[in-house]
Amino acid sequence: MINIKLIRESPDTVRAALQRRDSDLTASVDKILALDESRREILANVEKLKAERNRSSEEVARLKKAKEDASSLLSELRDLSTKIKEMDQEVRGIESDLKSLVLQIPNLPLENLPDGGADDFKIKKTWGEPAELGFEAKPHWELGESLRILDLPRGATVSGSGFPVFVGLGARLSRALVNMMLELHTRDHGYLEIAPPYLVNEDSALGTGQLPDLEENMYVTRDGLYLVPTAEVPVTNLHRNDILDVEDLPRTFVAYTPCFRREAGAHGADTRGIIRVHQFDKVELVRLCRPEDSLSEFEILLGHAESVLQQLELPYRVIQLAAGDIGFASAMTYDIEVWAAGVGKWLEVSSVSTFTDFQARRANIRYRPEQHAKPDFVHTLNGSALALPRTIIPLLENNQRQDGSIDIPPRLVPYLGAEKLMPHGTA
Repeated sequence: MINIKLIRESPDTVRAALQRRDSDLTASVDKILALDESRREILANVEKLKAERNRSSEEVARLKKAKEDASSLLSELRDLSTKIKEMDQEVRGIESDLKSLVLQIPNLPLENLPDGGADDFKIKKTWGEPAELGFEAKPHWELGESLRILDLPRGATVSGSGFPVFVGLGARLSRALVNMMLELHTRDHGYLEIAPPYLVNEDSALGTGQLPDLEENMYVTRDGLYLVPTAEVPVTNLHRNDILDVEDLPRTFVAYTPCFRREAGAHGADTRGIIRVHQFDKVELVRLCRPEDSLSEFEILLGHAESVLQQLELPYRVIQLAAGDIGFASAMTYDIEVWAAGVGKWLEVSSVSTFTDFQARRANIRYRPEQHAKPDFVHTLNGSALALPRTIIPLLENNQRQDGSIDIPPRLVPYLGAEKLMPHGTA
């Protein structure tokens, strides 16, 4: 959530930042300023009336003590109390409208982001070389069928399009990847593993910025609980309304969850295979830190996400998204894209983002910089490390051999228990 003080004191800065996002919410800044001014004006008048009421109350007490008539003054006091109550109610209504508007304002992009939209990213680094197979590469859906590890038709029968079924060694491959990633991040990178709920309440979804912006992409139950679109939501909200000790920062968490996304508005895009699905598994990293450590923590987080692809020997590139392409809550995002030989393109396998204090303000996550100091908001960061479908795709496509078998990267062999995947599901 944007600090309303910033909107009040630097409205032009906020408008300019929103325009960099190609946002049509700049008019909301004017509405927020008008409501804020009205709220402060009413509050100032309420304080004057309360001061007047206090003086009158003291005078009534004096008159009663002197056994003098205070009926006229008591009538004025009743009128004052009624007016104060009405104005307090008006303030609450304005504050509700104000909060609703502020919650619709996205985070402000950092200054170092390139301008533009989805095509205006900057390539920050590359690792590895795209595979030269020497034959025409098959896409993962054909490989998955011939290996009998992926059954898309039965997934569609059970749930609908976009709900894949992994079978046999395919299911074991998914489990092996999750175990490898969790062990890497806990043992080597020092993250605390969390097994969070897969359903969250409205406050949690508001806290991380999924609501109200992404509500149409979330599955909601009749009880008003939301299926998690990412483990970021429950894990970040573990410390909602908490005040952390500075000695406890950074707090670092890793969690595996299935993720559920309706992908509203994405119909017709990447419909074949498992590039874009409604349910998928993902390992997520979350970091909470002091504001002054935010950028260095971002680089650490990025390195941890990259390390998974390095362990799997999958070529990738890191791109910095333009200001008009970052997510609602993000202030800066780097996408990690991995090359997939079968579909012949780069696939986003991870987004690493810093949210500055945007999520912390919404979820009220604070820390005390030093003993007895006023609490301040932490900075939150997260990144996928990694999403399974778009890890499995290049794993199959880049490591395929002409006989239809798949070579398994050495780092994954102990978890999978096989060095190769063979056609017809034999190892």
